[in-house]
Amino acid sequence: MNTAVNNTPGLSSRLINGVLAIKPLYNLAQHQAREMMIKRAEKIGVPWRNQVQALRSHNWESELAKVQNSQLNYPEYYVTSFHAYEKGNLSWDAALEVEVAAYAVHANIWPSAGAQGDAKLRQSYHDILKQQISKQPQEILDLGCSVGMSTFALQELYPQAKITGVDLSPYFLAVAQYRSQQHHHSINWVHAAAEATGLPDASFDLVSIFLVCHELPQSPTQQIFAEARRLLRPGGHLAIMDMNPKAEAYKKMPPYVLTLLKSTEPYLDEYFSLDIEQALVKGGFQTPSITSNSPRHRTVIAQVSD
Repeated sequence: MNTAVNNTPGLSSRLINGVLAIKPLYNLAQHQAREMMIKRAEKIGVPWRNQVQALRSHNWESELAKVQNSQLNYPEYYVTSFHAYEKGNLSWDAALEVEVAAYAVHANIWPSAGAQGDAKLRQSYHDILKQQISKQPQEILDLGCSVGMSTFALQELYPQAKITGVDLSPYFLAVAQYRSQQHHHSINWVHAAAEATGLPDASFDLVSIFLVCHELPQSPTQQIFAEARRLLRPGGHLAIMDMNPKAEAYKKMPPYVLTLLKSTEPYLDEYFSLDIEQALVKGGFQTPSITSNSPRHRTVIAQVSD
């Protein structure tokens, strides 16, 4: 079975892509997107500037040395601008602002959720995990773990489990390492690509991918699914929580807001056109369940095929 790569966006998306192809307009959109997030964060009581400034005072180079794989070659798709950061995820600016940005971005998912929107989103995902995966996983892999917010949440959900977090950004992992020391979490952090982790075959019961796939072209997404299949034990599960391309929230999104969103998410068209069910079956999984867990997000759970 072939999973076709469909990169053809609709008319409105093509118009927006044309606008973003003009560098000054692209830079303006990124600036506006960033300013909007900072203002939203501080409006809901998240001290974006103060919190980031406090983090900057830490000796991050020592944390970086603990986690960085200096021999790692970064895939081409990753060395680009993400989330209004010119160097994308390979920068301290991005790493030190992940937490406050998450609170800001998720504040408006539910009416009046505010700063609790992020926790509510994670809980909605975990509720589905508990409902659909009856056997508690003992070994869990968090692929694309970023600064560890999703990893720590999984540790709280499954306190008995041994958890590994993998990410391509050593800057993100340095923050994750620092946070795990602060909160006394014992987590194995691995600096590697999600599509080539270097971890042993059949070593996990659950692989979780939280808000990662929308940041990927389709080809590496399919490679990551194949890698997850390799890493899972018989009967194991792959769980994915991400944006829901079929959500009314995106269909009704004003063009101006969509332009700002696309200026920070370079592969959004590829993600929205991916047939995730077909990609997972091709990757060696049973037909997945797909469940809406917020007005904007879905949870996809696929079990390893026999």
